[in-house]
Amino acid sequence: MMMQNVTSPPQARGCALALRGIGHRFGTTVALDTIDLAVAPGELIALLGPSGCGKTTLLQIIAGFLQPSRGAVTFDGVRVDHTPANRRRIGMVFQNYALFPHLTVAENVAYGLRARKVPGALVTSRVDEMLARVQMAGFAGRFPRQLSGGQQQRVALARALAIDPVLVLLDEPFSALDKNLRLDMQIEIKSLLKSCGVTSILVTHDQEEALSMADRIVVLNKGRIEQIDTPDALYDAPASPFVNGFIGHANFLKGSLGDRPGVVTLAAGGALVLPQAERRAGNGGVTVSVRPENLTLSDHDGPGAIPVTIRVAMPLGAVSVIECATAAGEAIKVSQSRAAWAGRPGQPAWLTITDPAKVHVFDAPPPSIAAA
Repeated sequence: MMMQNVTSPPQARGCALALRGIGHRFGTTVALDTIDLAVAPGELIALLGPSGCGKTTLLQIIAGFLQPSRGAVTFDGVRVDHTPANRRRIGMVFQNYALFPHLTVAENVAYGLRARKVPGALVTSRVDEMLARVQMAGFAGRFPRQLSGGQQQRVALARALAIDPVLVLLDEPFSALDKNLRLDMQIEIKSLLKSCGVTSILVTHDQEEALSMADRIVVLNKGRIEQIDTPDALYDAPASPFVNGFIGHANFLKGSLGDRPGVVTLAAGGALVLPQAERRAGNGGVTVSVRPENLTLSDHDGPGAIPVTIRVAMPLGAVSVIECATAAGEAIKVSQSRAAWAGRPGQPAWLTITDPAKVHVFDAPPPSIAAA
């Protein structure tokens, strides 16, 4: 009969994480208000929102660093509310990497294994395996101060994954990296997390980071969940003006419903025929949201065109971002091919909507989004 090797660190799969009715207060301040979330094993979820929305508080509750005022946290259906952080089988990657400066790369990766009393030979083989997976095999004897930011991040990820976690938490892991390296690391880390099959929670205020990394995004605002959905669905079908304004870029124009169903009269001038406005009754005010890439500039008037004045044009490679002003004083940004528009500041122009089906109409006024 084959004997089981009881000294091997157990192999873990990603857990099913569930948050039920999570709420938390700091004194009289409500940081989180009734958070319900279910995360499937192996899923990568992004917690996205402006500063003060509650995403870091929620991460600390999942990690076990903070006890929620109410609600339950479960891993695979088992409550872990009162389980200490060091017993939750979680790997953490912090914003500043949190590597021990007096330990070598290998010793940093081995730290969690040694804390769990894993035998030395297994520690060595596991460290070698993880450093190879993050392409840091030749750096085992170096100290953190001898590494670049991207290399330190790889080591931090190797340390987090070395213990075979059921859940990996990433707290703003790319914010210290320059833009080009950030994209490369996002690709690498997403690929590695998926290949390991580990459940992952990413906290970020960077919408592009969330859109590119996550299977689903949880948009938080003032301690509440505004919407949970895939990146494409959040961008194409936002549930509220806040989500529409926070995910990607959007122009918000004041308007009112016309006498005919589906017709919106803009304060900026002109009327739009929008089938998605047909279900709204009455002549009340509405907010019309149009993405910059869904607008086209022209030097002549046309049906449904909005008259504007060019304020400034910013070339960004092959694309230009042009800011215009309506007669009502509303600012509108347009994103289109640099070759398609050669207008100058102060020049009159007309805007048309490329695809009316992608325009969103909200009853609420334009959102006020706090700085991230």
